[in-house]
Order: sequence, then structure tokens, then C-alpha cells
Amino acid sequence: MVELTRVPVLPRRVFFLNVPFDSILERLTLRRTDPVTGERSHLMYKPPPTMEIQARLLQSPKDSEEQIKLRMDRFYRNSAELEEFYGQAITLNGDQDPYTVFEYIESGIINPLRKKAP
Repeated sequence: MVELTRVPVLPRRVFFLNVPFDSILERLTLRRTDPVTGERSHLMYKPPPTMEIQARLLQSPKDSEEQIKLRMDRFYRNSAELEEFYGQAITLNGDQDPYTVFEYIESGIINPLRKKAP
């Protein structure tokens, strides 16, 4: 974490979202983009309106299962060090509907920070 100690301004609030690995794979590997319109779809949660559109959807290389596993492995290797560095980070269950996660993060932003002990 030497790189983080060199940053001139550190965030005052940090959030860690705990999401099971299978949910991460489901959310990311099923994302697609329409190369014609630029619209983003999710094959399970926000499918394209027609089969014609679905047929032309593209998956970003970064959303392949292999790439996700590599990124998650890197995250898991560094997460303990990050949590230690950001001692007052807020950890929450990210495997909920987006509105609930947003509400929880919003409350973590608008509520005053705890005072540090002298």
C-alpha cells in the first residue's frame, strides 16, 4: 500500500461491498452492449427488447469469466491490506437490490464521521 500513502488527498469515507463470487459472475458475465445504439443490456435483469437486438449484442472482453476471476483474485489478495489502510471503512452487503445498497451508502455519506480518539 505504499502507493496509497503517497496520494496527497485520501478519501474520508470508503465503502466495501461484500458480494458472493457467484453473484459477481452472474452480474458481470451477462452484461452486453448493442454496437449499433450503445445501449447496455443484461441478459437476465435487463434483456434486450427483441431477438434481433439480442443477436447483435457484444460482451466486453473484461466481462469474460476468465478476466473476472483474475480481477477478483487480485482484489482478494489486496482486500485485507486495503481494509487495514482504511480503518474506518464501511462494509455492507452488496448482494441486495441496487436501491437498498444506494440507501445504505447514502446514509454513510450524509451521517457525520466518528471522531478519532486523541
